[in-house]
Amino acid sequence: MVICPLKAVVMAAGEGVRLQPLSLTRPKVMLPVAGKPILQTIVESLRAAGIHDICMIVGYQQERITEYFGDGSRFGINLKYIEQKKARGTGDAVSLAKDFVDGGNFVLSNGDVLVRRDEYGKLVKRHSVESPDVTMAVFHVDDPSQFGIAESTDEGDVTKIIEKPAPGETRSNLANCGIYGLSSKIFDAIEKTEESSRGEYEITQSIQYLMDHENGRVITSRVKDWWIHIGKPWDLLEANEILLKEHSDEYVVEGEVENSVTIKTPVKLGKGSILRAGTYIEGPAIVGENCDIGPNVYIRPFTSIGDKCRVGNACEIKNSIIMRNTRIPHLSYVGDSIIGENVNFGAGTIIANLRLDEKPIYVTVKGQRVNSERKKLGALVGDNVRTGIGVTIMPGVTIGPDSAIGANLTVDSDVPRNTFVYSKGETANRNWEP
Repeated sequence: MVICPLKAVVMAAGEGVRLQPLSLTRPKVMLPVAGKPILQTIVESLRAAGIHDICMIVGYQQERITEYFGDGSRFGINLKYIEQKKARGTGDAVSLAKDFVDGGNFVLSNGDVLVRRDEYGKLVKRHSVESPDVTMAVFHVDDPSQFGIAESTDEGDVTKIIEKPAPGETRSNLANCGIYGLSSKIFDAIEKTEESSRGEYEITQSIQYLMDHENGRVITSRVKDWWIHIGKPWDLLEANEILLKEHSDEYVVEGEVENSVTIKTPVKLGKGSILRAGTYIEGPAIVGENCDIGPNVYIRPFTSIGDKCRVGNACEIKNSIIMRNTRIPHLSYVGDSIIGENVNFGAGTIIANLRLDEKPIYVTVKGQRVNSERKKLGALVGDNVRTGIGVTIMPGVTIGPDSAIGANLTVDSDVPRNTFVYSKGETANRNWEP
């Protein structure tokens, strides 16, 4: 049996408000996980499934995407971009790709979901063999009230899609993963779909329209092991941990390793990087290219350090994502945190990751305090942040881009972007006089 190659459409226009302050300076799909942007992991999964023609629906800060991916040739694909000028929902986003699809079947993927690489190939095969109108990737969840849920027959034919059902409203636990195989019939269904209560056009409503009015057949492709929707900042840490383990057999040490360095594999060390004497690194972990680590640094499992980073003498990094061109100097500790690009910590900066009472840590998400349900969670630090010496940042604190924290301060509340904190409770605009 020959499976005809499909095209793919990836929805990458979203702003990612719930991921602020990290998404204030980039689209959420460009946030790094396990050493590469989320969107790159999706592209590589599609390519592994035999798909080489991909269209990205872009919008918010689209230049960050287009500059990184270019025409796609660096990633072994042919890439087209279409701008969604106004956020009018997933159905509207898909409708923009009608000419690109040109009447054939195609794969549609949200740009903020991650599954095992082979799940895309499995979905492509099932869609090609069964020839339904829609093949929907689904994953078994314990709490269906938090997701879009697909009700299906024992044979896997979907009968109804319910968004965040109330307790007892459905007996199904199959969450919609946001990855589909679609026939071109979906475009006619989108045109006939009414606006949602939010004033948007949702792809799930169009799929429901196909079932209700066009006798459309919708089947499921069961995702095994794991599925992550990057909806809140701490989801990045979970995804980072999973992907570091998932691809650990691909890790190689390409940089320089001085004497008396201990490496507990799997560890990836990029070209031009150096691990200085006394450094102890436990995998799975990634250190990017042209990094300078040590001496006497302790890097613990599930840490991803981006390109051109500096970690100085006697520092410890645990279960964190450190983005490119960031400097963490001597005597500093970073635990269970996400640190943006071009950050410069003063010596002795400590990020706490555990409440004294060991209760779950709360984080501000879209202006509301949200329970992360994590016992250990450090700080979320935006791009271009600077701290003075001896700064302590408490668990769950967010610091906006382009802000600065004065020396010897304890930061126990969120700091807006472009803010200078110069004493307890006192702030000013970052553009202070010298």
